[in-house]
Amino acid sequence: MAENSSSVYGYDSRDSSRALSRLSPEPQALRLISYEAARRLQVLPLRVDETGHLVVLSLRAGDMLLADEVRALCRQPVTMVQSTEASLLAEIDRAYQFSGAVARLAGESEAVRTQERDEYDDASPAAGIVERIIAQALRERASDVHIEPGETKTRVRFRIDGHLFNALEMPLAAHPSVTARVKLMAGMDIAEKRVPQDGRIHRVFEGHEYDFRVSTLPSIRGEKTVLRVLDSDGGSMTLDALGCSHEEMETIRRLLSGRRGLILNTGPIGSGKTTTLHALMRELKIDEFNAITIEDPVEYRLPHATQVQVNEKSGLTFASALRAVLRQDMDFMLLGEIRDSETAALAVRAAITGHLILTTLHCGEATAAPARMVDMGVPPYLLGACLRGVLSQRLLRRLCPHCRRSVTGSAAELRALDLPPETQVFQATGCPKCGGRGYLGRIAAFEILKVSPALAQLIVRGATAAEIASCAQTEGMVSLRRNIASLVRRGVTSCEEALASLGE
Repeated sequence: MAENSSSVYGYDSRDSSRALSRLSPEPQALRLISYEAARRLQVLPLRVDETGHLVVLSLRAGDMLLADEVRALCRQPVTMVQSTEASLLAEIDRAYQFSGAVARLAGESEAVRTQERDEYDDASPAAGIVERIIAQALRERASDVHIEPGETKTRVRFRIDGHLFNALEMPLAAHPSVTARVKLMAGMDIAEKRVPQDGRIHRVFEGHEYDFRVSTLPSIRGEKTVLRVLDSDGGSMTLDALGCSHEEMETIRRLLSGRRGLILNTGPIGSGKTTTLHALMRELKIDEFNAITIEDPVEYRLPHATQVQVNEKSGLTFASALRAVLRQDMDFMLLGEIRDSETAALAVRAAITGHLILTTLHCGEATAAPARMVDMGVPPYLLGACLRGVLSQRLLRRLCPHCRRSVTGSAAELRALDLPPETQVFQATGCPKCGGRGYLGRIAAFEILKVSPALAQLIVRGATAAEIASCAQTEGMVSLRRNIASLVRRGVTSCEEALASLGE
């Protein structure tokens, strides 16, 4: 007799802590029920569990006749998992068109491996696999695609909202031709497999332009390939799209209004600092001015700006490019990163002489940035004269608004976020619209330090980060922790995500 479950989509009723991946129902599960039967019965086979049951998603999980028909089709026990979403047919189409098609193509891996110059054939299995991977990565809003050779299989993973999820697996024999196809598309040397390479792919998908920054890395099992997905037209790079509140946007606009000075953006790697800098440049209406960017690498195209890509092998470093830019009658500059004392000194010099410089600095908190610049050799009196403001930011996953559920936060979590006891917060659940992950998209949380005359005097005196923080909070600065706690209280993100972003 078939087993039944009333679990919400995204979780196995026997183990509610384990999310079932929307990205790739297991190929062997898809092969047990044909696409035509899945559409007719409105069921989606997900995986075969450790007890040999086929886990099947259905709008009618409690229908015993349906469960018996599914069992007869696949000739093994089934566990029916309830879906409350009317979009199940779209999920079935997606699963069979992506996972099923890739599985069939990957099944031809021996032909892929032995076919001469297969990577040049647009109709080859390798080309089909790559095109489907790229298309699905865009549909799933992935920021990165990892193609990784293992001991016996190649694994493809998507980074979605900052976290990696398995997309599919294919036989290791298919890996060389798939990698060669990506390298060919990216304008790389497909014969060179011993050294890392970089390239770029441009794609138009559903009327929208995307760039893929491609990087290969030789390993003992073969070349690993990573594709960074970049929105060519930067449509999401606005302060509003980043999630800035009205008050934060007004503060940032006041920082930009002076049209001169130094603005620093701090935070860990992957916190969205470069995206924020591009959003700030768009606020400046740079088509009316001479705007220049120096980046490593150039990720986003910025209309009306001259963009320079650092190339240290040829001698074009941040410092050498910055020296050249100072002779280009520049108004605004986006400097990708201050990495050393020479770049720091040149950036301060440019800001002192009347230019607006936007740049990033590796530093934990906004209030610690002045001391970090002084440690890099910038004289405090110069820094105090040119520093207009410092941003510190973190990226947090947004709770899916379709399936989040209200709970009372644990005492420890609420205490860590300085929230009152018994505060009602929200928790991730999982549904088809968020792929069973419980989160949908990301939001930036900021700490904004506006350098007032009093703060400038503290910087000139070489004040510590604690002294600067005390003065800034007296003047009304809202700390990063408070802003993140506010997102939790409003149900935008979870306690778990908030504490992870703070490193706790």
